[in-house]
Amino acid sequence: MARLDLLATGYARDETDTLSRVGSTIVLVRGGDRVIVVDPGMVADRGALLAGLRGHGLGPDDVTDVVCSHQHLDHTMNVALFPEARVHDHAAEYRGDRWLSRPADGLQLAPGVRLLATPGHTLEDVTTLVETDLGPVACTHLWWSAEGPADDPYAPDRERLRQERVRILRLTSRIVPGHGAPFTADASTPR
Repeated sequence: MARLDLLATGYARDETDTLSRVGSTIVLVRGGDRVIVVDPGMVADRGALLAGLRGHGLGPDDVTDVVCSHQHLDHTMNVALFPEARVHDHAAEYRGDRWLSRPADGLQLAPGVRLLATPGHTLEDVTTLVETDLGPVACTHLWWSAEGPADDPYAPDRERLRQERVRILRLTSRIVPGHGAPFTADASTPR
């Protein structure tokens, strides 16, 4: 089993035609000897992100792994806050000057923590599946939030997005979305 804690609840909203406010939902996962941060992207205050980490008795150097669900800056902006971490995406692990090519699908990062390739929001999306004492939780950008959008405007293939959503919902109904609070999927959750 692993432990999952929320460090920041994401959001995405347009304020004007040219200004959007975007924050990534950022998650702390601990399993075995691994300390994992998922999607350390854009936040209004980096200090608050680091304070959240300190609230769990951890500092940036304690983070062993960072997972980027995809390569949009709103999910990767703060990767460098964790200088000792291995960084994982859909195709590789990066650390220092090492670029280790490998597929993410099925990669076991820690006891109770594995990556799944889930192309949907982008063709390079990765879901972090965390087995907790309350059951599995999917940290994923297949959903922006519980409120939508039902049809992801950036998805390159709507049918593939639907297939990946159905796949994840077969594994768990507990979702940590890319830009919103965790939710439990139900019949009204977009497929």
